[in-house]
Amino acid sequence: MKFGPIAIADSVGCIAAHTIRAGATTVKKGALVTAEIAAGLAGAGIGEIVAVRLEPGDVAENEAASRLAARLTGKGIVAEAPFTGRVNMFATTAGVLTVDVAAIDAFNTVDEAITVATLPALKAVVAGELIATVKIIPYAVSETRVEQALSALGPERAIAVAAYRPSKVGVISTILPGLKPSVVDKTMRVMMDRLAPAAAVLSADRRVPHETTPLAESIGVLAKGDSDIIVVFGASAITDRRDVIPQALIEAGGRVEHLGMPVDPGNLLMLGEIDGKPVIGAPGCARSPKENSFDWVLQRHLAGIRVGRADVQRMGVGGLLMEIVSRPQPRAPGQHGPGHIAGIVLAAGRSTRMGADNKLLQELRGKPIVRYAVEAQLEARLDPVLVVTGHQKEAVEAALSDLPIRFVHNPDYASGLAGSVRAGVAALPSEAEAAVISLGDMPNVTSQVIERLAESHLQQPDSLAVVPTLFGHRGNPVLLARPIFPAVSLLTGDRGARRLLDEAGSRVVEVPFEDPAIAIDVDTPEALRALQG
Repeated sequence: MKFGPIAIADSVGCIAAHTIRAGATTVKKGALVTAEIAAGLAGAGIGEIVAVRLEPGDVAENEAASRLAARLTGKGIVAEAPFTGRVNMFATTAGVLTVDVAAIDAFNTVDEAITVATLPALKAVVAGELIATVKIIPYAVSETRVEQALSALGPERAIAVAAYRPSKVGVISTILPGLKPSVVDKTMRVMMDRLAPAAAVLSADRRVPHETTPLAESIGVLAKGDSDIIVVFGASAITDRRDVIPQALIEAGGRVEHLGMPVDPGNLLMLGEIDGKPVIGAPGCARSPKENSFDWVLQRHLAGIRVGRADVQRMGVGGLLMEIVSRPQPRAPGQHGPGHIAGIVLAAGRSTRMGADNKLLQELRGKPIVRYAVEAQLEARLDPVLVVTGHQKEAVEAALSDLPIRFVHNPDYASGLAGSVRAGVAALPSEAEAAVISLGDMPNVTSQVIERLAESHLQQPDSLAVVPTLFGHRGNPVLLARPIFPAVSLLTGDRGARRLLDEAGSRVVEVPFEDPAIAIDVDTPEALRALQG
């Protein structure tokens, strides 16, 4: 192919490289110069144009693009007619896009004139969606280069859509005391929305206590039934292979293939299998419709694409899915820590609904319940961390004696929660610009929850308070900013900071979470047994 200035007298049969307007004659870029066009340009005083002349062995851009697209296109894809050296390819069915990444890379290294671009591999697509495009950069390429590009693709089609298969999905939700049925109902509605694009059927909606034995029994029932895929939504996030959901799967006769994902949101996802059926332990963020790791795994299973340990380990690049949905704003440079934010753990209550025992001193997973709230604040780097004591002061202090914390005693603990909040805030150092107030009987609240509250305050320093929400309902812990501290001294009774939040109105930042941990406390022997189970 020759490219450059060509005399008008020699331009017939060439391709115009640029649009030309001269007198009554207009030649568009890429148009074939005819004798009539050449005469019109000459009559307008044009002596030469920049044009392309094809040589023996050249393949015109549209023909080259069409041949290459035909070789790339696999099942579930249709290629449109070529235009200006481009062929767009569209999905003909809903499913998951499969891409031979190595073949595409090899194709794109053949010649700078030959390119193909695709959507990310294993992305969920819908019918009619543009999924790839071939583009020939110049007006022609050599036959040799076209053949080399075809050879680089290998024997298989490099791009295809794995269509969703008719699937039945069985769902099990575990329940803890304090978890409202409406939370599970909303989770199921979100789940149905996820199944809709694949026309998958919900084959079971089982709800069982968050305990190993009843969950194992339910998993076993679904494994023997007609469910193709089993999904477990836990009332508490999976944090270890010895946790309730992994152990229940093993007890049911299944196996845990992998726990954890390099995808955020959705780190705490479990991959398992029983009787040849995939079992997905859903992360807390799967209760939200926002894209997360659960979508990636579920969509692939619905399309018949197996997801194993090695597949998960390769998900890190691209695994940060925009900003995590529970953050109200993106992180700002230099704002990765909580700054001068202190912590207060309320551990003064009498545990009246628990009976004779102090619930905070009851053992859970090898340590007293109260330690979980304190350790979460320490892990979130709050400084200082104050623990407000009252009932059985000496025993509570003994249970926490090895931790770098300060104790504040509330002699008026019998009057209610407000007295402990007042005592904790009054003992804060002057440099504390805010404080996260945690309840000592909420052992499933993690340091990540506290960090997000602190981060939200740093992003919106004018806020008076930051609270977590679960499907629109406020939970704990809460962050109170220094400007609201004077009002704390007016609190009475057992309502804690709730009245202050109501009065703060629009200056309260709500941070949505999908983990029920922010709404579950241990108030009764039944709730404790459920967690211990």
